[in-house]
Amino acid sequence: MIYSVSIRSTPRLKAFHVIAAVCFGAVASASQAQTTYPTKPITVIVPFTPAGATDVVTRMLTDRLTKEAGWNFVVDNRPGAGGNIGLQTVARSTPDGYVLGMGQTANIAINPSLYKKMPYDALKDLVPVALVAEQPLVLAVKADSPYRSVADLVNAAKASPGKISMASAGTGTVGHLAGELFARRAGFTMLHVPYKGAAQGLTDLIGGQTDYMFPTPQAALTLLKGNKIRILAVTSAKRIQLLPDVPTIAESGYQGFEAVDWKALVAPAGTPPAIIKRLHDETGKALGKPEMIAKLLAEGSKPMSGTPEQAAQLFKNEQVRWGKVIRDGQIKLD
Repeated sequence: MIYSVSIRSTPRLKAFHVIAAVCFGAVASASQAQTTYPTKPITVIVPFTPAGATDVVTRMLTDRLTKEAGWNFVVDNRPGAGGNIGLQTVARSTPDGYVLGMGQTANIAINPSLYKKMPYDALKDLVPVALVAEQPLVLAVKADSPYRSVADLVNAAKASPGKISMASAGTGTVGHLAGELFARRAGFTMLHVPYKGAAQGLTDLIGGQTDYMFPTPQAALTLLKGNKIRILAVTSAKRIQLLPDVPTIAESGYQGFEAVDWKALVAPAGTPPAIIKRLHDETGKALGKPEMIAKLLAEGSKPMSGTPEQAAQLFKNEQVRWGKVIRDGQIKLD
């Protein structure tokens, strides 16, 4: 004998069915995004000019991702306002994983305290995808400068307060703030001379118009090889492979000093977690390739790692750190 059982639908049972359907749909949608993404080229916005440090690293990464994952990329340079214009475009884009941005120390951590009004909130309107690379700065003087060490420069600056001049690529840049941080730590005052870019600042440095500068290794390397400048120290916690004989500022008597320009891939807030994970995983694989590591080391950088959550914490910590430097130095845009 066969018995049939009829289950009468109730409001509670209907609600269970609805919840189950929603959950199943969400899992299916996430799974589909994970397996089918991407179906078209991904645009990565670089908020600075071509051939700069951020642009170079971005193109290294997208080239490697194309080789490893088979994805297609379009690198779109949108410079202006210290990187704000480019990241504003990212923040306002559709959060579907097809528009990303290369954030870095300035437009994520410095600008919120430097600009009176920001066109986006770096902690709310953007989500980290992956930490990419970090690059220190170098303390450079012209080749025939009387300063042959960090101690020489500090002693001269203390002997003539406010007269030793520091060039920078512009007010509020990482090089400028690293210089402010160093001067405060070493206990001297200097004359800040901002330029519209590192190239102009380095030109006047080797011409003797200024006394020292904190450019990136990439910007300084050609001049170093041409015996136009001398590098006294690097701002990283450890020496870098590109300049193994150059001491760190920490080694030069200022223990714990560190100032680096880091870069991180970001997406608009609301981008599906499955897509963030796919991007993060593939980026990590690309950064771990020996060829990629070698290229980064050759230009004075090194790959970074960490979860998107760790990247978000870095963003918060760096905003606090650089915000204090800006407030203590009463730094304002002209």
